[in-house]
Amino acid sequence: MLKPGPVWAVGAMSGTSLDGVDAALVLTDGERILDFGRTDYRRYSEAERAVLHAALTRWPGDPGVEEAAEIVETVHAELLSTFGEAQLIGFHGQTLAHDPDGLQGARRTHQAGDGKILAEVLGKPVVWDFRSVDVEMGGQGAPLAPFFHFACAKYAGLTEPCVFLNLGGVGNVTWVDPRQPGPEMPGAVLAFDTGPANAPIDDLMRQRRDQARDEGGELAMSGRVDERIVAEFLEHRFFLRMPPKSLDRNAFHDMLARVAELSDADAAATLTACAAAAVARGGEHYPVAPKAIYVTGGGRLNEALMVALQERIPCPVLPIEDIGLDGDMLEAQAFAYLAVRVARGLPTSGPLTTGVAALVGGGKISRPD
Repeated sequence: MLKPGPVWAVGAMSGTSLDGVDAALVLTDGERILDFGRTDYRRYSEAERAVLHAALTRWPGDPGVEEAAEIVETVHAELLSTFGEAQLIGFHGQTLAHDPDGLQGARRTHQAGDGKILAEVLGKPVVWDFRSVDVEMGGQGAPLAPFFHFACAKYAGLTEPCVFLNLGGVGNVTWVDPRQPGPEMPGAVLAFDTGPANAPIDDLMRQRRDQARDEGGELAMSGRVDERIVAEFLEHRFFLRMPPKSLDRNAFHDMLARVAELSDADAAATLTACAAAAVARGGEHYPVAPKAIYVTGGGRLNEALMVALQERIPCPVLPIEDIGLDGDMLEAQAFAYLAVRVARGLPTSGPLTTGVAALVGGGKISRPD
């Protein structure tokens, strides 16, 4: 059992961009954020990334999944073993497949990595498998950071509606009204995935130039956007759906085919514009226009993407560091915070974040024998 009051928890996150694992300490009681602690990062090697990339879209028992899970567990154990001060661990695992609507026959989500193994190796309680209960109860299972974003808005002293935009492989937003007393209150948060973000750009760079990403958006800034392709992209049925809604990393699997006839620079510019246009389109769903959008995740380091966002969005688009938060570590911090909520029996998602029918607390707790 956790002691009463605030505790130090460490969260770990391996995102859909497959760069590596972030880990971060948060001091929280599961409702308020009291302080942020140290952080660390373990990059995946190219060999490890290749195994993980090959396992994308696969489900438990499929070829390559066991090998991917072993990498996820080994890398997380290596990194988390350095956080001896943490009383609790939040382990997200690596999302390989996500089908909350049952388009492949069954509603399910798959995060590789076994929290029971980590609990034994690290000798501490581990909260994991955060998404499955939400999906089983009719939710999208994503995004899961919105309740944490609400706490961040309170921590940063924000007093008017704003948006947290995470640009990983997939983009997602949380609209927050920090005037509400808690994230579970009606009108406090609205969250949904916006569309593909870094994933198609990263895939393009890997396919054409054998590079992990368009560093700083340099290639995109040298190209011209094909607005016809952007307009056709926005006709996808996903954009017609009301939130909450979520995406698998490969839901827009035809993005590279759309730009196949373009030069490298024009293709990068066009995919970057598509990511920004998807975020702008999502603004149609906000209950009240936000005063600002605060950007977290790797996409905020892509200058071309940040410029494209500001060109298409009427309010200021700012890196989240502008309000004193760490854009590299926010998702890892989110799973530290959510781990404490799970341990305290507090909800981690609700109807306006994942579309689940009622407030639900996801996550399993595994303790070392």
